[in-house]
Amino acid sequence: MTRRHGFALLTAIVAVIVALSTAIYVSVAADSGTTDRTSELSGARPGHPSAAPASTSLWVGAWSAAPVGAEPGTATDGLAGRSLRNVVHSGVGGTSARVTLSNLYGRSALTITHASLALASGTGTAAAVADTMRRLTFGGSTTVVVAAGAQVLSDAVALTVPAGADLLVTTYSPVPAGPVTYHPTARQISYAADGDLTEDVTGTAYTQPTDHWRYVTAVDVLSHGAEGTVVAFGDSLTDGKNSTLNANHRWPDYLSRRLSEALAEGRGLPRYSVVNAGIGGNQVLKNGPAGQAPTPENQAGVDRFTRDVLDRPNVKVVVIDLGINDIGRNKKLADPKAIVAGLRTLVHQAHTHGIKVIGATLMPSGGHRGWTEAREEVREQVNAEIRKGRVYDEVVDFDKAVRDPYDPRKFRAVYDSGDHLHPSDKGYERMAQYFDLNALKGSVPAQL
Repeated sequence: MTRRHGFALLTAIVAVIVALSTAIYVSVAADSGTTDRTSELSGARPGHPSAAPASTSLWVGAWSAAPVGAEPGTATDGLAGRSLRNVVHSGVGGTSARVTLSNLYGRSALTITHASLALASGTGTAAAVADTMRRLTFGGSTTVVVAAGAQVLSDAVALTVPAGADLLVTTYSPVPAGPVTYHPTARQISYAADGDLTEDVTGTAYTQPTDHWRYVTAVDVLSHGAEGTVVAFGDSLTDGKNSTLNANHRWPDYLSRRLSEALAEGRGLPRYSVVNAGIGGNQVLKNGPAGQAPTPENQAGVDRFTRDVLDRPNVKVVVIDLGINDIGRNKKLADPKAIVAGLRTLVHQAHTHGIKVIGATLMPSGGHRGWTEAREEVREQVNAEIRKGRVYDEVVDFDKAVRDPYDPRKFRAVYDSGDHLHPSDKGYERMAQYFDLNALKGSVPAQL
């Protein structure tokens, strides 16, 4: 072979290698493992390229609230002609954000013509930080129609979201569509105003306060630091009933802050966000009232687990604290074996998605109006099975954390909110303190 021919062959080989490398790079860049497919699952139209910068960061949950039912008094017209400003608390920071809106309990299509996201200017206010106001789009359009029983995911917007910030998610619908899908007992005051004031930053016209979250069920952020999401899945004990208003004193809030502090101290723990999927009165096995929508209100844990846990972004761990209402709200004596079987169903669903499960023992309710000796025996049987390690991957003993050492059937007084069923702020904090952060490490075991 001549030197000229050898050089030509070498040049051709280099050209082929460059072409192949370019093709591989483009393919990897097109799907780096952070591509958003949630909108495809939720029924939203395919999104246009986001205003958010390209990044190898992960989408994680910053805040969530499970849809509970249909808001009373909104069956006919919904809340048409009003701007609904939801105040939500971000547990983790990010460089971009997106919002999930739900019409799960609507009986007709919901038309939203204007929606926005902004940082709140302070605590307990509808006012926004002016330069953070972002108009939300859905598949590139400011108008979105959410079918009855469906949800939609917004396009991402570039917005620096600090950890621990209050966010304002505002929607406006001019067309009657009811009822409104909501989450009651939010322990967070949100607002409404007449007319389309979606991008109003002053907040002065938002004179209609409410302890509900309406339509909005999740805010995700594109995070450089977080590696995944932890979902706290439970009933009113997770939802934070009787905790201080506007203070974010639910136990998942305390856990989120405790994990952040531990990471800031340099502890070798997973960098996870923590979101709340608690519903007051929720049961493992039984739905709430049928209502008039296809989906029963206060869906049983085994029925809502996919939507409220498995479909959340990059979930690595779920913490389940559920079962006390299966005992206390059952007119007949509950079967502890059935409750445990239901909990194992949740664990199986999580494991099929590679999600680790940490489960809580059921806390005491002695002194509550629904308490009986027979129901106490059921609770103790369920807890005994949980403590044997045959239900969950890891166990957090919330019962031991808050019970009165002199009467284990009751809360210790300092941890009791006063109704003998729900913790005080100190009780919720105690639950988070008792949580072993090392339990967040590791993956799903081969078998229990």
